[in-house]
Amino acid sequence: MPILKKVLSKFNGLHFKQEYLCLAKEFFEKPLHAYIFYDSLIIKDITNHHLFTGYSPLVFTLPSYKEVNFSNSENIDILFSYHEFQPNDIIDLKDALATISFKKIHEQSSDNGLIYYYEGQNAAHHFVSAFHQEIIQLQNRLYNKRPGNVYLAGNLLKQVQVAYSLARVISLVTIKQNDYFNLFPTDLHGKIDDEYYIISLRQGGKAAQQVELTKNILITEIDSSFYKTVYSLGKNHMQDLRTRDQFPFTDSFSEVFQLPLPRFAIYYRELELAQTFDHGIHRFFLFKIISKRQIVDTLGTLAHVHNLYATWRHNKGLSGNYLIR
Repeated sequence: MPILKKVLSKFNGLHFKQEYLCLAKEFFEKPLHAYIFYDSLIIKDITNHHLFTGYSPLVFTLPSYKEVNFSNSENIDILFSYHEFQPNDIIDLKDALATISFKKIHEQSSDNGLIYYYEGQNAAHHFVSAFHQEIIQLQNRLYNKRPGNVYLAGNLLKQVQVAYSLARVISLVTIKQNDYFNLFPTDLHGKIDDEYYIISLRQGGKAAQQVELTKNILITEIDSSFYKTVYSLGKNHMQDLRTRDQFPFTDSFSEVFQLPLPRFAIYYRELELAQTFDHGIHRFFLFKIISKRQIVDTLGTLAHVHNLYATWRHNKGLSGNYLIR
């Protein structure tokens, strides 16, 4: 490692070496809360009612809320706080650990109403000091502009760091075409309501092309103890379909599409493609949920958070059930 890189790593204020830390989501104590706010007024708690669906640019996806008229809201602000607030509470922005401002970029229709996509414009946070933030930005400029890596320039890096201060579930997508398969992880996804599900994948990637061709897929939540294998499957986003014996599948199958379940699966949904659109490096897939099943209910769901937030928790003496790769 170059001397400058070693020096910057030593003084960047980060407690953990890995950029993203895996964990069992259900056992992650005292997580942050996310709120839509306007002029110091809390409008809506969206901690469990939004999707993080893009990182270049940053995109949050939101369903219709009775508290927010998104059709007339071209811009929204979201704050992240350790404190719990109720709608109509007046807040002091010093109680915000982080904020992101957003601009609406797309509306999508489903049978259940409109779905709204907002692109991040600016983020600020207090996970580490301003001095340490500058060092991290310098590290990013010097060492993250490399082939195959999506470079997060300027404030986009902060936006992504803030978005990952909430634990994001990492699921596995199973694809089958004829007698060939693919299995790859995603953390840019989630159910937008009880009938529809959204996943975004990188435009031009083989995974996105395979999803578009097959249209019917399986997405599976995974027991957190399987975290190393899930991370190792990330390379499959750019791999061709292969025979079944190349993947960690079990002898169990999904109910409708008869797709093989991966090892350590705890919950699955079968999805049928309904719509797509492109923005930034992402292709956004809207799926109809065809079936769903809880396989086991005693295990922790695999998720991860960013090192910056994990460092803040460490400095505050908050526990972290992190799984170090």
